[in-house]
Amino acid sequence: MLFIQVTGQAEGRAMAALAEAKYARESVLKAERGTIVDRNGALIAADTLSYKMIVILDKKASKGSKTPRHVKKANYDATAEVLSKHIPLEKADILARITDYASRGKYQLELGKAGRDISHETVLAIREELKEKELSGIQFLEDQKRFYPNGVFASYLVGFAMREEDEDGNLTTVGKMGLEKTYDKELTGTDGKMNFRSDGWGFKLPKADEVVTPAQDGHDIQLTIDKTIQSFVEDAMTRVESEYSPKKMLVVVANPKTGEILAMSQRPSFHPATREGLTENWLNEALETTIEPGSTMKMFTLAAAIEEKKWDPNAWFQSGQYKIFDRIIGDVNNRKGWGTITYLEGFQRSSNVAMAYLLERLGDKTFIEYIRKFGFGEKTGIDLPNEAPGVILDTYPSERLTTSYGQGSTVTAMQMIQAATAIANNGVMMKPYVIDKITNPNTDEVVKNQQPEEHDSPISAATAKEVREVLASTITGEHGSGKKFALNGYTVAGKTGTAEIPGPNGRYLKGGSNYLYSFLGMAPVEDPQLITYVFVQQPELKEGKHGSIPVAELFTSIMENSLRYMNILPNGEDVVEATVVRETVDKDSTEVIAQLKKDGFDPVIVGEGGRIERQYPSAGTKLTEGSVVLLQTAGATTLPDFTGWSKKMVLSFKMLSGLDIRINGDGYVTEQSLSKGTVIEPNEPVVVQLKSPVDIYKPEKEIPEEESIVGG
Repeated sequence: MLFIQVTGQAEGRAMAALAEAKYARESVLKAERGTIVDRNGALIAADTLSYKMIVILDKKASKGSKTPRHVKKANYDATAEVLSKHIPLEKADILARITDYASRGKYQLELGKAGRDISHETVLAIREELKEKELSGIQFLEDQKRFYPNGVFASYLVGFAMREEDEDGNLTTVGKMGLEKTYDKELTGTDGKMNFRSDGWGFKLPKADEVVTPAQDGHDIQLTIDKTIQSFVEDAMTRVESEYSPKKMLVVVANPKTGEILAMSQRPSFHPATREGLTENWLNEALETTIEPGSTMKMFTLAAAIEEKKWDPNAWFQSGQYKIFDRIIGDVNNRKGWGTITYLEGFQRSSNVAMAYLLERLGDKTFIEYIRKFGFGEKTGIDLPNEAPGVILDTYPSERLTTSYGQGSTVTAMQMIQAATAIANNGVMMKPYVIDKITNPNTDEVVKNQQPEEHDSPISAATAKEVREVLASTITGEHGSGKKFALNGYTVAGKTGTAEIPGPNGRYLKGGSNYLYSFLGMAPVEDPQLITYVFVQQPELKEGKHGSIPVAELFTSIMENSLRYMNILPNGEDVVEATVVRETVDKDSTEVIAQLKKDGFDPVIVGEGGRIERQYPSAGTKLTEGSVVLLQTAGATTLPDFTGWSKKMVLSFKMLSGLDIRINGDGYVTEQSLSKGTVIEPNEPVVVQLKSPVDIYKPEKEIPEEESIVGG
């Protein structure tokens, strides 16, 4: 003892080092993967609490405990039966693993993938059943998993991340597809650690010092996507997919003023949490695959002709067919045409021959120059990987001719959106983008803040306005091929397309609905706020139905709901004058309520009344008559009638009241679990059900059927 005391050594080893090795501990502080949210902060992807199951087999775990902490041998069968009810593993498999590990003297057992990513609800259910049957030895460790609350929702854009085990047995979340993969480095955090001294059992010693290295959470990504508009898109696509079972569908919605992508989805699609529905195709169809655009390309041929002053809508031409060298191209009605008609009628009827004669006036090489000015043949530069440039055929005059009506040359949907911004935005073409900003949550530093980016203007504002007017006539004109795309209450400009699809042998598919039907449109015509591109490939159609019908169902539903959601007034509705909200903080609620009602607002008290501590919206905000104003005071809160409230207003009430309000759905409140006038405690949950405006603003008109027309 004297030797050890003097030298600090025993058997040639330093006692301090031995003690440090025995009692020093390091605890990992897990970093959270960054969140992905929409333009308004609504959650799209985030880490959420999950659990990992541990089966304790060694009876040493129960030493010194009044209750058993391991699975008793007599309970192997019963334990396996309980677990098999709650995790995706058969009872026989669980029992075999427990028996095998116990026979080899293993301390504990983990059940692989089946024993990970267990929800809190499942943990509670397992614990309850184990308690009822007096079974022991099952422990749960807190873990994290990736949570996608919206299900099938821009899945090919967002992608997915999943847990992977490295060589050391550590589990990490890794992006495998979409934004989760592209921005995996930014989203991935760095784990921290805590060093401390412990007793022989691993518990921290009283008053022991801690050395903490904080975890650095991954960066948060805010998208340009609008969750509500994206929901309109997903709902409409689900309905059309159910009725028409197309091989493919795609929708892209954008703000033409900025280039922001507000919604993007395709079918087939999948649930990012379960990967259910994921096929061998992992490509984002909006930018990674190319298509022949069909007659939607004619709007850019028209724009070039107007800009070059070669467009005369009242000039005449012979429709039906057109010969270029040894090749004859024809109009969509088996080359019959409609006799001698004006160029305006030709465009409204989607005449290929009209484009051919227009190309003679314009010059085919001048036309190709404009096509390239509109961004075709090169990548848009959107902030997503693997973008395809498309191919503009420009070797022979016949290739330039077929390009004028959208055949032969290939484009991406994103190029179509970008080019259309020039027409919608008075000649100014905007670069598309999906990342609004990236923020470091550890410092609140904005590491990337994307701003709208203009390209060179391919056409003038006057040309853009005239193009929109001609496009609008394809919807409203007597001979318009796009009548079914008319919107309730809004003017719309756009162009239909029916493109042939190359088959496996390189030849175009023929017959039936073996076409790619599309529409590229914008609204309102006078000052477009939205551009939407839709295509539906090879839908299953009933006899006599045209392939543009499912396209129209998508376009009209998405645009009408989105424009209303954006508070863009339909034609014929009067503009409602807004009133400024006055300052109410520190004033008495009784007087304020009377004044706000006089101003035309609907004041709602949060608390018992008296001195107002906070208000929402803040003073100076302009609101329309009947708008809710929240007034926070001290004391218990009486529940209001939430019916008709927006999600944003409910969240504001939740923030001010501190109540446990649980929101299901999107849109506006239709139901609440506790009635108006109920006084509740902060920890008492209130469930509020919201309903999407998709179900509120359904189109009332029937879409007319038309004879099948290729090229329309």
